[in-house]
Amino acid sequence: MKWIKSSIAKKLWFTITAAIIITILYSYFLSYFFYEKMYVNNVETSLIEEGQRLASDYEGGPLTEELKEKIEWYGSKSELEIFIVSNPRELSACLPFEIDYEALISGKEREELLKGNPVQKIGYEERFDRDIMAVVIPLLDQARLEGIIYLYLPLAKISEVTTDFAYLWLIAALLFLVIAIFFGTVLVKRLTKPLLEMKRAAEHVSNGDYSIQVLNHSTDEIGQLANAFNHMAASIQREDERRKEFLANISHELRTPISYVKGYSEALISGIVKEDCERYLQLIHREAGRMERLVGDLLDLSQLDSEEFRLEKMPISLSQVIEDSLQKFWPVLKEKNVKLHYMLDPDIIIYGDEGRFEQVIQNIMDNSIRYTEKGKITLTLAKVKEGCLIEIIDTGSGIPREDIPKIKQRFYRVNKARTRKDGGTGLGLAIVEKIVSLHGGKLLITSKLGEGTTVRITLPMLEI
Repeated sequence: MKWIKSSIAKKLWFTITAAIIITILYSYFLSYFFYEKMYVNNVETSLIEEGQRLASDYEGGPLTEELKEKIEWYGSKSELEIFIVSNPRELSACLPFEIDYEALISGKEREELLKGNPVQKIGYEERFDRDIMAVVIPLLDQARLEGIIYLYLPLAKISEVTTDFAYLWLIAALLFLVIAIFFGTVLVKRLTKPLLEMKRAAEHVSNGDYSIQVLNHSTDEIGQLANAFNHMAASIQREDERRKEFLANISHELRTPISYVKGYSEALISGIVKEDCERYLQLIHREAGRMERLVGDLLDLSQLDSEEFRLEKMPISLSQVIEDSLQKFWPVLKEKNVKLHYMLDPDIIIYGDEGRFEQVIQNIMDNSIRYTEKGKITLTLAKVKEGCLIEIIDTGSGIPREDIPKIKQRFYRVNKARTRKDGGTGLGLAIVEKIVSLHGGKLLITSKLGEGTTVRITLPMLEI
């Protein structure tokens, strides 16, 4: 049976063929049984009705020659063998061979005849040396058995009818088998075709070709599987593109500061730069800070994705955390001539991780400051129906509409140019969303290109 395990098409063929054969055999035996049973019952009923109809001409008393001749004439015209005797022991005189009456009608059957009940007999009759179906109709005069009418039909004639039925059924079964094989072939091909396509597509995906798609025109489970495969391949392709873009971003972000650090340090060591050494050291320090921030973001994402990671939650005054976080931005705000207005509700207490929320404010403010030139940033903290709301609105360059749904994806960057001026890693908002989610909150970003961006964070409050 190894060949069956090698292919789902063979399994389907084996299952369909077995089901068809079992159905045909079961239907044949069931229908043959019922057909024969119904036919035999019908013949038996006909014998009784015919015998009773003949017996209805008997009016009592000794049997007349006229009645005998009438019944014998009827028997000669009928397909049945019909005999009438005035004394059951004379039955042998009506047959073309010697017969013993006691072998045809037993004492028990005689008792039934005396009660006026017809007697049915079916099976092999030794005296006739054949299988028969017989009915014995009593001719009673009050309580005396004056005679009987004996009707029988050889079972060979019944077998001929059932044999004809078997031949017709066999022809119909063969026709059904041909039709079933034809439609079974169509069904198996239709079922296995998308599976074979998915197998070939999976091989393409395993070789790095994520653009492959499975053609699908059905809505059943296999069609849904094909759609899921296409969605998976498209997702892998998008993730692979983001990975490649992320690696390009990371390599650029690391290579640039490393180049600065190496170049400035070599200039200082070789003595090429003898004046303004402090400025070069500041540049080296700044580039080292950029590398530190990038590595820190990567470590943060790794920790936040870890199942073992746990927030260090405690009751914190959110307004105080925000105010402390903003202190470090005043120098750069002044340098870029960006105004900052904030309104904080001091009564809002949340159950959260203070360090992680400082990171949330820092990442959002970094983005707002980076993309705002001589504008304004407004930060508010207020109570709302869902708990509390942190809202940060800037008047910066804004985000294109098509980029807004993707802006929170990790490694995604609106500006693909990776300029020195706004060369973020594309990880900041992904970290923010993860931290907010771990605190049971929601992050919503809206923006209009050229007008600015609004970031809303909704968090549950700690009830006191």
